[in-house]
Amino acid sequence: IPAEESEDELPAGEERADTRLSEGDTAGGDQEGRKDGRKEGAVTEETDGDGHREGQEAEQPDRTPASSNKPRKKKKKRKTKKNAAGETVEDNDLEDIDSLLERIEDPGLAPQSQGGIITDSRPLLYVEHRNLNPENELKRYFGARAVLGDQRPRQRQRQYVRSMWLTAPKNTWPRYSKTGITMQLLDTRRGVQHFTFEHHREYQQVQFKFLDAVESMDPNNIVLLLQMNPYHVDSLLQLSDVCRMQEDQEMARDLIERALYSLECAFHPVFSLTSGACRLDYRRPENRAFFLALFKHLMFLEKRGCPRTALEFCKLILSLDPENDPLCVLLLIDFLSLRAREYTFLTRLFQEWESHRNLSQLPNFAFSVPLAYFFLSQQEERPELERSQAREQAARLIQLALVMFPSVLMPLLDHCSVQPDARVASHPFFGLNAQISQSPALNQLTSLYVGRTHALWKDPAVMAWLEPHVHEVLRMVEAQDALVQEAEHKRKMRYQSAPRNIYRHIILSEMKEATAALPLEVTSQPVMGFDPLPPLDSIVSYTRPERTSHPSNESSLSLFFRSLLPNFNLQGDIRHDGDGEARAAQDLNQGVNRLMAAMRDMLANIQFQEPPRDDNPEGDGDWD
Repeated sequence: IPAEESEDELPAGEERADTRLSEGDTAGGDQEGRKDGRKEGAVTEETDGDGHREGQEAEQPDRTPASSNKPRKKKKKRKTKKNAAGETVEDNDLEDIDSLLERIEDPGLAPQSQGGIITDSRPLLYVEHRNLNPENELKRYFGARAVLGDQRPRQRQRQYVRSMWLTAPKNTWPRYSKTGITMQLLDTRRGVQHFTFEHHREYQQVQFKFLDAVESMDPNNIVLLLQMNPYHVDSLLQLSDVCRMQEDQEMARDLIERALYSLECAFHPVFSLTSGACRLDYRRPENRAFFLALFKHLMFLEKRGCPRTALEFCKLILSLDPENDPLCVLLLIDFLSLRAREYTFLTRLFQEWESHRNLSQLPNFAFSVPLAYFFLSQQEERPELERSQAREQAARLIQLALVMFPSVLMPLLDHCSVQPDARVASHPFFGLNAQISQSPALNQLTSLYVGRTHALWKDPAVMAWLEPHVHEVLRMVEAQDALVQEAEHKRKMRYQSAPRNIYRHIILSEMKEATAALPLEVTSQPVMGFDPLPPLDSIVSYTRPERTSHPSNESSLSLFFRSLLPNFNLQGDIRHDGDGEARAAQDLNQGVNRLMAAMRDMLANIQFQEPPRDDNPEGDGDWD
């Protein structure tokens, strides 16, 4: 059938082809144009199927010739329809093309700019699937051959593993089976969907065993539990901390990835990682494991040298509960943005959230945002007008930061091994008094920022930019500027005590500068890696059953063995049903057998240390 007749007879198919942005499959009259069109259509359909590459290949201008040698007029019309994104269009097709342009220019399909900066048409916390894979970032740095190596043939053998967004399942992992975790949709309010994880009865029983293993203070008990339940999330999180303390970073990271895999397998069908409109309540204990696994995973990614991927996970955590921010990732997102060179995202976050979140009152945003503006002003590919505006913003904001938080400067210079000049070193505004007079809560924030981001300030160009602004602030102090007095008043009135989520962030970050400044009420209580500092207003769906005890009927010997072996029970499951002496004798025999078994276990676990060998039997006979 001639292509011309099929086009006349199938207008509906033609319209569907246009809406899929694959016009190239009918554009042009020659065979080469049809081949190019089939390729473009295949790419578009593939990316739409994946759901995370929309609007990238599809919106690129077509590279087929602008004119055709064929005399067919209808072909030329379709060619102009293909170039509707930026070329000339026939007058009689304008009305049809307008609707197509509206679909093409949909904000949800807006592409990224060349520098990878998120365009303003997308939501602020928009998450891209491709940026959740650290291999994509490593490929950009080192190339696909260096990253993948000989992994491609092995992936063909992996037949039972599901493809995931958060992690890449490994062949060394145990085969996945249903763990008893599910996700439910609670409600939808104002276009925002609220979800929660749920633990079924069998998973609750495993959770109780895990809590017993934690109380035993023996990591081997957690290992035994994981052998029976290889995808129990809290056990994976806790054992990951144990491996990290033992300097086994690879195993610690692998356990966190396995926990993420287990949780992602339980996702609700409509739960979306990218929309930014799905919420999880941290007050529910079942949801905390997902927050903590994401946070620990992004910390491993940052240490691995993948700041762009870590930033995407940070945005994902923030999108799950942006109002409460239970892990306080706002103290971290600026550092990851600077490391990933996503300066425009950081400045946009500051502009959109400053009015209702007062980000300028956090030391990390007060100093990182002007630093981002400075880096933007150094990008030569930008127009001169944008660069000059960025320089002005950087100068204004860095002076405000130095006035508001003067205690940051001297520790920052000390970490950067920079010796300030005599005027700055001797001035009391930036001196030791500024650090002593600030509240403990503010000291925690400043210590956290300096310890985390000081490496970004070591650039000589940054120090050269910072120096004149420090002297300008000293001039304002000596002139008794009203802005300086207002900032001092704010420091005294605010930062009286830090909220619980900041303490939780400091504990998870393990920055020694900030951990040393934690108050006694936080450091004195035990902190568990699977649930550090749980919220005081937790929403508990099920509780752990209490252990049965019979203190009045137990003898001193039984209490002694119970102190050695918490699971030992001399009384056993005695049923008082009045069966007479035979039942009493049977219970006594069972109690004696339990006691003997407990003694054998205790003696088997006792290890005697051998006395030190005397390598010098003669000795010198001298006592020190």
